[in-house]
Parts: sequence; C-alpha cells; structure tokens
Amino acid sequence: MTAAFDHLHPALRYHIVSTLGWTELRSTQAEAVAPLLAGENVLLLAPTAGGKTEAAMFPLLSRVSAQEWHGLSVLYVCPLKALLNNLAPRLERYAGFLGMRVGLWHGDIGEPARRRMLQDPPQILLTTPESIEAMMISLRVDHVQLLQNVHAIVVDELHAFAGDDRGWHLMFLLARLERLTGRRLQRIGLTATVGNPDELLQWFSRQREGRLVGASSPTTSGNVTADYVGSISNAVTVIARLHRGERRLVFADSRTRVEEVAAGLRAAGVRTFVSHASLSRDERRQAETAFAEEPDCVIVATSTLELGLDVGDLDRVIQVGAPPSVASFLQRMGRTGRRSGTTRNCLFLATDDEELLVCLALATLWREGKIDSIVPPPRPAHIFAQQVMALALQLHGVPWPDIEVWLGDVVHAVPEADRAAIVTHMFETGILAEDNGVLGLGAKGEAEFGRRHFSDLVAAFSEPLLLLVRHGSVDLGTVHPASLVRASTGEPTVLLLAGRSWKVIDVNWRTRLVVVVPYDSGGRSRWLGSSRAMSESICRTIERIVVGAKPACRLSRRAEAALALIRDQLAFVETDTLPVVASANGRIVIWTFAGGAATASIAAGLTAQRLPVTGSDDLTITLRSKDLDGVAKALRNIDPSSIHPRLPDDLATALKFGLCLPPETIGSVLKARTSDTAAVAATLRRDLRLISAPE
Repeated sequence: MTAAFDHLHPALRYHIVSTLGWTELRSTQAEAVAPLLAGENVLLLAPTAGGKTEAAMFPLLSRVSAQEWHGLSVLYVCPLKALLNNLAPRLERYAGFLGMRVGLWHGDIGEPARRRMLQDPPQILLTTPESIEAMMISLRVDHVQLLQNVHAIVVDELHAFAGDDRGWHLMFLLARLERLTGRRLQRIGLTATVGNPDELLQWFSRQREGRLVGASSPTTSGNVTADYVGSISNAVTVIARLHRGERRLVFADSRTRVEEVAAGLRAAGVRTFVSHASLSRDERRQAETAFAEEPDCVIVATSTLELGLDVGDLDRVIQVGAPPSVASFLQRMGRTGRRSGTTRNCLFLATDDEELLVCLALATLWREGKIDSIVPPPRPAHIFAQQVMALALQLHGVPWPDIEVWLGDVVHAVPEADRAAIVTHMFETGILAEDNGVLGLGAKGEAEFGRRHFSDLVAAFSEPLLLLVRHGSVDLGTVHPASLVRASTGEPTVLLLAGRSWKVIDVNWRTRLVVVVPYDSGGRSRWLGSSRAMSESICRTIERIVVGAKPACRLSRRAEAALALIRDQLAFVETDTLPVVASANGRIVIWTFAGGAATASIAAGLTAQRLPVTGSDDLTITLRSKDLDGVAKALRNIDPSSIHPRLPDDLATALKFGLCLPPETIGSVLKARTSDTAAVAATLRRDLRLISAPE
C-alpha cells in the first residue's frame, strides 16, 4: 500500500485489506487522501468505474471519525434516484467498518423511514438537491436540527448537474446550507473527464481554493468501430448475430427506439432487458439485476445507464445511432474493459448518413483528446426567483436584505438589475407580498407555488431547453426551440426526424411536447439535418471528415461505402470556406457546419433583411431564392454580435418559474441560452464560395 493509505483510519485500513481484499489503492484514490483529510475542496476526475466513490468516501469517513463529528455530517448528492439506490449498499458497508450509518432520502422513501432518520440521523445521507430543498421548506421537517451539523458534501456526477439549471439550484442550496450551519462546507465533486476541469472546479468551489485530483485528459485507447446499417431492423439483425455468449449493453437515445430494438431482439430469440425512464422503478431494478447476473444477454437502455449505475462486468457496448457528445460516448464506452485482459470497446450502428457522420466526428474528437467543456447555462434568473420563494417558505418570511445573505455569491450569476426587476415583478403580479419589510408568498404565489404545490417549487427544470417530438404514441426525438419558428415564406414548420419529414401541428411549451404528422417533403434534401442541436465542434469535425480527414475509428465496408457516397455528394465542401449553393429547383443552401445555435442566428440575420429563409439546422440554411449575389451581400451585412435565433413568441412558458420574470428578463435569458456568438463570427469570417445551379 502507498504512504497515503497509512493516513486513513486504522479500522478502515484493516477492512480495506482484510474484508475487501484490496492490495493497493488506485492512483486517484491515493492522491485524494491528503487534500480531503485536510478539508480542501476537491474535484475528482476519473472514468466510469474509476473508483471515484471510494476516493472521496474513505478519507471522509476517516475524517468524520477522527474529528468526532456528530449527527448528520456528510451529504452525498446524486442526479438520479436509481444511482442513489445503487450506491447505498456499498456505502453502508464502508460506513459500517467504522460503526457509522448511511441514510437514503429521496422521493421514493416512505414516511416511516424518514421519521426514523429525523429521530436518529445517520452520519451520511444519500439524497438529491430536490429532496434537500423539500426538507428545508417542509413544515414536517426540523431542517435546522437535521442539517446543522453538516460539514461536507459530495456531489456525484457533477458534470450532469453543472450543464443545466439543476447545477445552479444546487449552488444556491449549498449557499443556504452554509448560512444555516455557520460554516463553509467542504465540497467534493466527482466527475467523468471533462474539457474544462479548472473552470468546473472554480464554479463548484465558488472561487475558493480547491484541488484537481485524477486524470484531467481522457484515455484515448479502445476499440471503436462504425458500421452503416441503414435501419433499426438491420441494427437488430447485427446485434442479434454478433457477440453471442457475451453481455451486451445497447444504447439508443429515445424510449421508442429502445423498445423497438428490444422487441426485435426478443423476436430473434435474444435474452433482452430494457431500461428507460418511462419504466417503473421496480421494472428497471428487476431488469438491471437480471442483466447483472446473466452471462449471455442484452440490455437496451437510454442514457439512464450512462451514469454510474453498477450493472456488472460488460463485454460489449453498442450504440444505435449517435450519442449527444464526446463525454457521453466516453461514459458509455467506459462500461467495458474493466476486467483484466479486456479492452474498452464500442460499436456504432448508424441508421442514416447524419448518424454516421456524427459517430465518426465523436470518435475523431475523442482520439484527439477533445472533450466537451461543461458550461453552466447563463443568467439563471428563473432559479433566483424560485430561491426567493423557497426562502420565504423556509424562513416563514424573509427580509429583502437577507436574500443575498442567504444566497451568497451565487446571486452574482444574475445581474443586479435583473434581481431587482424580478422581485418588483413578483410583487406587482401578486407572487410575493410584503408585511413590514418581510417578503412572503402572495395570493398568486400560494396558488402557483405554495406548500400545496411544493413539488413544483422544489424541482428546477433539469434538462436543456429542448422539446420532445411525438407522432401518436411514438416519441421521435428532441428539437431545439429555434426549429419551431414558422418560415417567413408562410410554409408549415417541418422537422426531419427518424429519417422522414414531419409537419408540426401543435406545440405545448409547458410540457415541452411537439405533436407532428407525416409530411410529404416534395423532394426536400436529406441533408437538412435532424433538428437535434449539435455543438460547433462536432459540426466542424463533420466538415473535416467530409473534406477528407481520416476518421479515427475502424469503418466497416458498409460505412466506408456510405462515407464515400457522402463525400461525392458534398464534393463542393472545402475547409474554411462558406459554400452557398444554388439548386435547379430555385433554392439556395448555405453550408455553415456551425452547429444549431449559430446557424439559427445567421438564419435570423438573413430573415431580418427580408430574405426568404425556409429553414435551418446544424449544418445548413435553406432559402427559396435564385439570387446568389443577394444572399452573399446579406451574409456580409450581418453583425455577429447583434443577431440571435428567432424564437417562438410563446417560448417563455417553457421556462419553469418564467411566470416570475418580467418579459425583458425572459428575453435576455432565452437569448443568452440559445445563441453562440463566437461560432457565428467564425462562420461569417470565412470566404464565401458561390456555386451556381447546374444548367
């Protein structure tokens, strides 16, 4: 064992060797001991199954015992209840080595178990941010008594929080906990490899001293293959025939696709299990347990199994379609290669040209060591409004000056003028009321967000600003709001998903649901994209591959043939130019390869100059026009800093707590979250390449 091992509690050292049978700590675990025992804020980076949980908890358990912390001392926060359930037995075992107890508190935990924990709190509590919020505003929980002895918080899968509003919600909660306890909490974040670990640590620790522990660059070894199968049924055939006798985890990025793949595999006689969020907790648990125990089977899952749930040793990971990011791809592939003598692996099965290009781009970025940066969404004004209401309930009324005292420096993520405007708006609309300088919920606030509706108040929306597209009972995928703006030409809003065109007939912003029907596209190009918002880095890498860069993974013969055909069709694409291509049917297509946000912004800039834009996606903008010179002039007239995607007028209802914001604040939030000014500027700096329609 290393010297770091000797600093752990003696009883814990004994059990690590004698009970667990470990002969050494992993490098990340050894490196974490000293800073965690010293009370430092730490960001632990390691791939899936890299031992992050033990790296955090062994030193923390030692510290709880050595410093004789009493009562509930450590909060362990996860983004998923299933992950908490999965971790509980392991942490109970570790804590038991030192005579400590672990509690589990989330929405599925019954009232009797909660009462027992309130009467005799465990030293470590596994929970979610939403459950902490519920504790703090509940009349049935003495949250001061329960939480006043907390010294440290562990946030597992920190990257899953930081990229959306749950991260801001968590940061506000930590500020309130520090105010309640009267001490700065030790913050330990556990995360997979990310592209900006230093910035993530600064955000998480709120600019206080902190330390990075673990590998800050990704492992680029592994066997990755891309195959072009052309359809879901063909994907099922490949999965059923390959790797028999092995345990295979198949990812698909929609519940409908998961069920379709699973049904096909069962029909082919393959022992198959399913995991996605629409299943009940018991159904998911039964499937995951059975899968972990059977040697020759398949589990088909959405991203529910991307995070740290333990489903045992896997032989293969197969991705039907493309994952949303390099980080997601790494998480999924990291499920394999855990046993000695095995290698991480992933097989991509692309069902169309775009999926093939995205898979090749992700594999190439991974080999180049380029991982997505995790950037908290800007201007969380609606989360600030939620926190004002939560404080009013927690404190039974809060004086205005005390709001910033309780919320700490996290409030600076919302401009001061916005904060004042929000509180004023909440007064004027009856969401807040004032009594002798103390703020409480007004009549409208009680009706919308009061204790009778506390579940609405404690849950900040947890997903990016995307909408689910549904035809009948079939979920087709997700789209960015900019995809739903009606074309200036008066044509219907048409999306391309699941390999075909769909006309939008209804949008429900509150439930984030788009209802569609099949649409005859009249020869619309298959290159109009899927309306799935891709990043600029993925799209630029697609461009490189189209131009001729060698993909950084093995290609099947089918994939090689499909890529050759794509390159032939897009032979006009050149690196660092902006092709503007006229077609014989009176349309012009601008090939930006800039990502959905930037392309939508440029499209808005063209529409503002009265050009007939009919649509845009991650790669292109389409216009009904024959005037190449006019389009070129309009592109040169665009000021990148002044344009933003055109968004539907009723989009504000998609912002949870948007009711609490004045219209101008809503506009600022939405513009900040749907724009990519840097990508717009980089695209418009390119030399225009005008290509006339064939005679």
